[in-house]
Amino acid sequence: MTKPSTKSASSLRLVVAQANLLVGAINQNIDHIAELAIQARDEFSADAVVFPELAVTGYPPEDLLLRPGLYERVAEGLTRLRHDIKGIDVILGYPEHTPQGVYNAALVMRDGDIIASARKHYLPNYSVFDEKRYFIPGHGSCVVDIGGVPVGITLCEDIWYPDPVAAQVKAGAQLIVSLNASPYHLYKSGEREHVVTDRVKENHVPVVYANLVGGQDELIFDGDSFVMDAEGNVVQRMPAFCEGLYPVDFDIEDKQVRPRLGPLAEPLSQEASVYEALVLGVRDFVSKNGFEGVIIGLSGGIDSAVTLAVAVDALGAEQVEAVMMPSRYTSDMSVEDAAEEADILGVEHHVIPIEASFEAFLASLKKEFAGRPADTTEENIQARCRGVILMAISNKKHKMVLTTGNKSEMAVGYATLYGDMAGGYDVLKDVPKTLVYRLAEYRNSISEVIPRRVIDRPPSAELAPDQQDTDSLPPYEILDGILEMYVEQDHGLEDIVTAGYERDTVIRVINMVDRNEYKRRQAPPLIRITPRAFGRDRRYPITSGYSRQRK
Repeated sequence: MTKPSTKSASSLRLVVAQANLLVGAINQNIDHIAELAIQARDEFSADAVVFPELAVTGYPPEDLLLRPGLYERVAEGLTRLRHDIKGIDVILGYPEHTPQGVYNAALVMRDGDIIASARKHYLPNYSVFDEKRYFIPGHGSCVVDIGGVPVGITLCEDIWYPDPVAAQVKAGAQLIVSLNASPYHLYKSGEREHVVTDRVKENHVPVVYANLVGGQDELIFDGDSFVMDAEGNVVQRMPAFCEGLYPVDFDIEDKQVRPRLGPLAEPLSQEASVYEALVLGVRDFVSKNGFEGVIIGLSGGIDSAVTLAVAVDALGAEQVEAVMMPSRYTSDMSVEDAAEEADILGVEHHVIPIEASFEAFLASLKKEFAGRPADTTEENIQARCRGVILMAISNKKHKMVLTTGNKSEMAVGYATLYGDMAGGYDVLKDVPKTLVYRLAEYRNSISEVIPRRVIDRPPSAELAPDQQDTDSLPPYEILDGILEMYVEQDHGLEDIVTAGYERDTVIRVINMVDRNEYKRRQAPPLIRITPRAFGRDRRYPITSGYSRQRK
């Protein structure tokens, strides 16, 4: 944490609190806010501390906002903050309950008094957001004097539109502070900076962009807060995926507020940012839900290898258990590689063959299957044997099962319902297969934990003799390109064909995506990585005749 420098009379110091909060845990969140505010005051001599959007409740509170008891707890928590925190201005987001409805709001608290408040104007109702379900839009501008500087307070979506900031500057604001709960996905950091650059250039005013950090179900908040000067230069950037307090200093001269150059956290590569998002997602999902650890079915393949590495980096080896469940079709290579991965990472590792279970199922079903050749049914039974074993260990040891299916597989249904899809959280569900390989290489660049031949050999479910994924699917380089256009960008058949993909292959892939919506609805929650995940931001009907009209 950066130590404070000497603050002069012609300066202003804000502290950005990249806080990791728990949705619905009002008392816990208030305790954490108070702790951070006191630290910002005592260690950094700050004029004000800035917390994220809806800091009191955590984000997104979803239908908790429909419960009257929530607002009683919010009011009690704010009363406690007003009593406990003196000597520093506190800027934080909360849900404001009024007779007219609920506002997504922010307040400025000073020595026990609420001296200013802001209400969010623009309520996002797209992608992962559905704020119009809960909130009513606010109006007006909030400009408050902090340390002698007129500061405009905005809330998240409002900085994506010109008029809220313009109105605050017209009302005298010389600095804009934006409170955010902006979830991560690839490319999001650049999008935020681009938008803020537009507001800065329109109004010639510096901006402090303060963002939430932490995992909440499928959403990851990456922090990645920053300060931009009036010329559009990023002069300070806080680390991504890290909770902490970050002081920001401003010089004041002739009614001009100039942010000083501060620490500039290095932007992460795509692979590094995705990996860190996965680690944070697993850590927070497991810890915030009170699980004692996790179980992973380790196959010797690339997906379970990456999942194991993420889990160990998130939780520590002592909280991770790996189970290898070989079948008659499992190669010796897979068994050896799985054991090596577990040994390198220092996790508890067991081998439980499924042959006896598989034979028992075949014996029980012999009469029902009589006269019918073996097909994917027998493959799925093997996967379901493994699902039963993992869930049994989960129940007995109070550890959650992490599933290992990637986005490419989930998109086309190349997974077994109640088999390898059985579990509590899917680490790679929004990670395309080609990106899984890049993540493996990235993790090995830090320290080699995934055996080379796991990365190099052709992927296989090993549920049939000499099986490879390409027996059922196009090569992943082709599949992922089609899926990106169809799933994430909503392109139709002709657009994808025009992009260079073979028509029959495109039709085949699209049909697999459409008919497997029912599977994805029953899959565990995911960690959102891409701009369009199979979760709250992609909602398609299970029962639909749309694809039947495709030529």
